[in-house]
Amino acid sequence: MHLEDLKIEYDKLQKKYGAKELDSIYNGGCTNNPDICFVFMNPTGRNIASSKNWKGIKSPWIGTKNIWDLFFELNLMDKDIYRKIKEIKGPDWSEEFAEEVYKDVEKHKYFITNLGKCTQVDARELPDNVYKKYLHLLEKEFEIINPKVIILFGNQVSSIVLNEKISVSKVRKQLFEKKINGNKYNFYSVYYPVGNGRFNIDKSIEDIKWIMNKLSIHNQEVLDSANKEGVAGVY
Repeated sequence: MHLEDLKIEYDKLQKKYGAKELDSIYNGGCTNNPDICFVFMNPTGRNIASSKNWKGIKSPWIGTKNIWDLFFELNLMDKDIYRKIKEIKGPDWSEEFAEEVYKDVEKHKYFITNLGKCTQVDARELPDNVYKKYLHLLEKEFEIINPKVIILFGNQVSSIVLNEKISVSKVRKQLFEKKINGNKYNFYSVYYPVGNGRFNIDKSIEDIKWIMNKLSIHNQEVLDSANKEGVAGVY
């Protein structure tokens, strides 16, 4: 199965739970064993790729500004791309510029997705039962891309994906493991960094930097072990 195969199911759910005049927003970035998979809630009409007239990629956060502050502060975005994002108005993003941004995301080895792909006209809250309709599809995304670590933003997304009540403030920097079809995945729950959660962006950055550091240490330990055993090509 490929990510493209999931779009049909996402579009069916858009008709049920999203704004009828808008399209689903899918995902984007590195699709081959990314260092990090970032999971947000659901898209809104502020993403200009949700327009039915948009013919380019339909990836998260196209035409928005604030979330890219997070990725830039994490050293996950080239300065020239970030500068362009901050300089142009959201509606002025072209389909070519969106491709350029996501090529940069791919280069930095991360993947961006939402638990719910149902685009709403605004940032209204969605009930748990709607997000749960998407969970098995999100888990298929994990299986396809095989990320090293998955970062879940906010209490609601974390609770649904991990199937337990999560309060981000109580589980900062805590590793969660979950098996999906026999494969184990590593998760961390982090404060939601945009919208009403904008005031928590510094905590999000702090925790993700800590996670990235742990990931780098782990990767180096794997490489060192492989070198000692004379095994080549682990990564």
